[in-house]
Amino acid sequence: MTASPMESKRRYYIDEVGNPDLGASEDPNHRYLSLTGVIVSLDYVRVTLSPELEALKARHFGCHPDEPVTLHRKELVNKRPPFEALREQQRERAFNEDLLDRLSTWDYTVQTVILDKLEYRARYRTWQADPYHYCLRVLLERYVRWLERNNCVGDVMAESRGGKEDLRLKGSFGRVHEQGTEYVDRSVFQERLTSSELKVKKKDNNIAGLQLADLVAHPSFRASLARSQRSRLPDTFGGRIAQILEAAKYDRRPDGRIDGWGRKILP
Repeated sequence: MTASPMESKRRYYIDEVGNPDLGASEDPNHRYLSLTGVIVSLDYVRVTLSPELEALKARHFGCHPDEPVTLHRKELVNKRPPFEALREQQRERAFNEDLLDRLSTWDYTVQTVILDKLEYRARYRTWQADPYHYCLRVLLERYVRWLERNNCVGDVMAESRGGKEDLRLKGSFGRVHEQGTEYVDRSVFQERLTSSELKVKKKDNNIAGLQLADLVAHPSFRASLARSQRSRLPDTFGGRIAQILEAAKYDRRPDGRIDGWGRKILP
């Protein structure tokens, strides 16, 4: 993502993959929790991302302004309504290529944090923080450092997880904003974040940034895990998305290294 003047506000859209509870097992579906944040200029969302995403959905699913279609990765993969058109191979191929082209062209930056809960339990025995809140704290550290490097300010929006969970998330976010973390002083959070409150919205609200985060979060999780294990990217559609992220979308060091900036494996 190209750096812009301070007045061009950014928004951090966060999506979750994996299991956030305190339990851990060898089962990969239970072992890991991943949070992915997508940084986008709000001006860019208004002028480019949102209208182009709506146009893409209209081309392939014929959505109406009064009944907007919201992209959900799980429903797309399983071809559930309103995505049953993807059951036709030719239409699925056309949509996939169109989406890959947009994901490659759109201007955004991705940061992913993965928590290996089994490794954490083996190392520390007891939880020092809720897994989701732990990942959120580490993710926010990377976001404000990005804002600082690029002389920007921004806020944060996450997908709703339900009433009580949303309140806990807002409380956790507020504490980071007020107190800082072990590695980033509170002054950095307060200077770079324009709000002390986490915005929480349901994905069904048809928010372009949350849909973008939903589309890239699972491929980023799988790719980050594969790279941490020195494996190749999956030979799947998600793997093709991961190739786009690695080529140009992950946050990275000046020397081009992604690990530690665009991807972080915990603990």
